[in-house]
Amino acid sequence: MMRPTELGQTALRGLEANKLRAGLTTLGIIIGVASVIGMLALGNGAKAAVEATFRGLGSDVVQISAKQALENGEFGPVGKILSYQEGLNMPSQVDLVESVTLSISGEGKVRRGRNVLDLVVTGAGAETLRRQARALRVQPVEWSEGERLTQDSFLWLGRFFTPAEVIGGAEVCVLGNKTARDLFEGDHPLDQVVWVNRSRCLVIGVLTELEVTDPALRNRLRPNETFYMPISTAIRILFDQEPSISLAARVSDEGQMREASDQIRTYLRDRHSIERREDGLYKDDFELTTRRDILGAQQESARTFAFLLTAMAVVSLVVGGIGIMNVMLVSVTERTREIGIRMAVGAEPRDILFQFLLEAVLISAFGGIVGASVGVLSIPLAASLNEGVALLAPTSLPLAFGVALLSGVVFGLYPALRASRLDPIAALRHE
Repeated sequence: MMRPTELGQTALRGLEANKLRAGLTTLGIIIGVASVIGMLALGNGAKAAVEATFRGLGSDVVQISAKQALENGEFGPVGKILSYQEGLNMPSQVDLVESVTLSISGEGKVRRGRNVLDLVVTGAGAETLRRQARALRVQPVEWSEGERLTQDSFLWLGRFFTPAEVIGGAEVCVLGNKTARDLFEGDHPLDQVVWVNRSRCLVIGVLTELEVTDPALRNRLRPNETFYMPISTAIRILFDQEPSISLAARVSDEGQMREASDQIRTYLRDRHSIERREDGLYKDDFELTTRRDILGAQQESARTFAFLLTAMAVVSLVVGGIGIMNVMLVSVTERTREIGIRMAVGAEPRDILFQFLLEAVLISAFGGIVGASVGVLSIPLAASLNEGVALLAPTSLPLAFGVALLSGVVFGLYPALRASRLDPIAALRHE
């Protein structure tokens, strides 16, 4: 039997004799491996983005939003809006709801002197910064890891508005760090007046410079370009008609999430005059979302993604493998006389088998290495197609490379067996 070094040298000489053919065969493996890595990065990025979006939704919180439909080129509520008053009254009307967080956002022109900014103005409640501290999506720049975040951690100057100011519709506001710099250009912003559309607003606070902690959200959140007002004030200033707001209801008993959701549905159906249809169902104009719902959807998405990944890996295996089998069969035919000579001087069938199998594995291994490199380099391009979110999982490279090697072994085995079973006398006569 040939030594492994001799076997390797013989296999390399066989590939060098047909460099162009081997290179074109490798191309199929390269494309397949790069595709697998790119798809894994996109899938992981999308999953991370969904998880990051709902990470702030606690296990005891029910998110409530109005159903939307496209009408005249714009999205709007399907039925009645979720009103500010409905959110205020919910804790007193729904037994299992402890508190409700209300929020709304709209575009507004913010002016101070000659400086005018087009901003997304957020109408929020007094607990907004506390919720941000719990959600852990953003934190002060250079914040010490493990240090507890509080509402005061987010404030650079002044304070946030109080519950009384929210209820009373006070004309006060809190600015993001960059917003304050752009409006005041170095001047002290506290207790100064800015104008939102045509309404005056007193600056009572400025947030410290913040950074997004989750890579999946860095292209979607701009925490330093914010402008906060009490939600009651924002509704009055930004909207001609009462808007539909977002509600987050905190349940008093986490173990009764299903019962709390049923109570919220009953409350909103009564307020929106939604009656049971003949088929026994309700046509709700609102949607409830809990962390359990999200996890269920994620698990279903993960199963679908795993199926797609498996299908793509199989396609890559078949496409690249067919190319390997084709080039190895041609190589066996062209080198039939060489095989006969080697057998005549003492080479055993297993030597021939291992030589041709090693050639196939070398082609697939080289394709796997180059394909993995191309796949990693293509991740920024993949990210640009997915809102900047594409994450390379540690298992992606070994998985893709393993597919490449498996392709070489499976599809290189038949040509290698065919070469090892040639009759030496018939092989020597081959022209």
